[in-house]
Parts: sequence; structure tokens; C-alpha cells
Amino acid sequence: MSVPAIGSVSWFEIGSDKPEEVKKFYSELFGWQFKLNTDLEGVDYHAAITPGSPGPTGGIFDHAGRFEDYAVFYVLVENVTATLEKAKTLGAEVTMEPVVDASGVSFARLRDANGHHFGVYSAPVPAA
Repeated sequence: MSVPAIGSVSWFEIGSDKPEEVKKFYSELFGWQFKLNTDLEGVDYHAAITPGSPGPTGGIFDHAGRFEDYAVFYVLVENVTATLEKAKTLGAEVTMEPVVDASGVSFARLRDANGHHFGVYSAPVPAA
């Protein structure tokens, strides 16, 4: 399996209060499959497995009406905290402070200097 390069867009998330409808739409349109992800306690998240991918490349988050529906991309970075600090010096606003899930993935969300919503994440380095 190839590992995404640092700085590449390598994850997406779709937030909806109707996740079953969203999953049905993308499953029928693109052949995506879904698997429940339980890495964040109390969060209803379904990993999306796109055709040809060896594993999940995104997910559907059931926000239960707490937010407006959204779609956001995530960029792989070496260090989420350092990236947030650099982004702030470039005029970005942190909209969600870093969170670490049970598998060790750290992620956060920002708005760039022009207001565009995106996320950054880092994954633990696999043992050799």
C-alpha cells in the first residue's frame, strides 16, 4: 500500500444529519462502501471505502443537526499543532482545535485567510 505524501489531500469528510441518505447516494453513484468507525467514543462516523482503495479514504459524520451540512477535505501533515501555528501566521483561523482518536490520528479544522474551510491531520507512524 502506498502512503500519501505529506501535504497531499488524502481524506474527506461529509457531515450530515441524514447519513444513511448520504451513504445511499454515494454508494449508488460511485460504488462507495461504508464501515462503522468507532475510534471516537460517542461519534457516529462511517468510513468511506472508494473503489480501488485498500482502505478508507474519507467518512460520513452524523452531526445530528448540530451543524450545517458540509463537505471538507483534509491534508496530511507531519505535525498538526505546528501546522496550525504556521497557518495562523498566514491569516488562518482555527475552527476546531486538535483532537486525537483512539487509533492515534490527530486532526483539526481551519479556515484559510479567505474563509475556506479545510482540515489537517497526522497519523501515527507504523512500527517497522
